[in-house]
Order: sequence, then structure tokens, then C-alpha cells
Amino acid sequence: MGNISKTERSKKYLNPYLGGVLLGLVLLAANFIAGRGLGASGAIKSVVATSIEAVNKNAVNTMPFMAEYAQSHSGSPMRSWLVFEMLGVLVGGFISGAIAGRLKLKVEHSPKITSRRRLVFALIGGTLFGFGSQLGRGCTSGAALSGMGVLSLGGFITMMGIFGTAYALAYFFRKNWI
Repeated sequence: MGNISKTERSKKYLNPYLGGVLLGLVLLAANFIAGRGLGASGAIKSVVATSIEAVNKNAVNTMPFMAEYAQSHSGSPMRSWLVFEMLGVLVGGFISGAIAGRLKLKVEHSPKITSRRRLVFALIGGTLFGFGSQLGRGCTSGAALSGMGVLSLGGFITMMGIFGTAYALAYFFRKNWI
């Protein structure tokens, strides 16, 4: 790394345009190799279905959606390739953070808000995102990126809805980040 200090290196991120191209190549490879696009919400469904089965073997059969999901995978929902995809995302992010010197146990937030408020908003946002991904039958990766990757009109509409909503709400939430 030459004469770059650890502080300067920790601020350096991948060029977003290069990151976008790499994401597109990963999406193309997923479609070519696995025959389907990327998505994160399917991994969460696998964990939930497995957890329900662990608590009560018959409970999953009383929930039509979960029963269908649990039975769609051979043997165990945890064998879904999406579970391994999400494990790879978590492990890859951890390794990337460690290599770049950004691996710290702290809550990043604006000086105008507290760590607690940041965590509460993150929890609320994550919960709403998870709920919305179930209503929309997929997360942004599955619905928008993978949809756009196969030139689906629904994928383009989903992406416009996601960014349009974010743009419309940004004004109201910006004080939490700036």
C-alpha cells in the first residue's frame, strides 16, 4: 500500500461504478450458473422455516406459505443456495472490513443524534424493509436487480418505486444522518 496511512486506507472504498459493474457480473453469473437471480429475503425465509420446524415439527404445516417454502427444498430449507449466498455476503463483508481496517464495534451516526436513536431507526427501517419484502414477494435484490437483469418491466417499476420513495422521504429523515 506504499505510503498510505491506516486512517487513509480505512476511508478508501471501492469505486461505486466499478462496484456496480461487478454486481452486474455477479448477477449475470448467478442467472447463468443457478438459473435464477440474487435475493436475500429467501435466506431469511429459510431460517424462519427451519426455526419453526425446530420448535414444533407440525407447526410449519399449519402455515400454508411456510409449508410450501419448507417443502420446496430437499430435506431442509437451510440447504437453499440463498442461505449460502447470505453467509457469503456476511463473511465477505467481515473479511473486507478486516482487510481495510474498518472492523470496529461501534455505532456510526451523525453528531446530532444518539447511538440509541440510530439503532432504533435501524431496527424500525429493517423491520419495515423485511415486511415490505414479504408483501412485494422479494427484496430489492430479487425484485428489482434480478428483475431488471432479465429485462422485466416489473423489475424496472420496482426499482423506480424504491428510489422514488427513498428520494421522497429523504428530506424528512436527513437530520438523522447529516
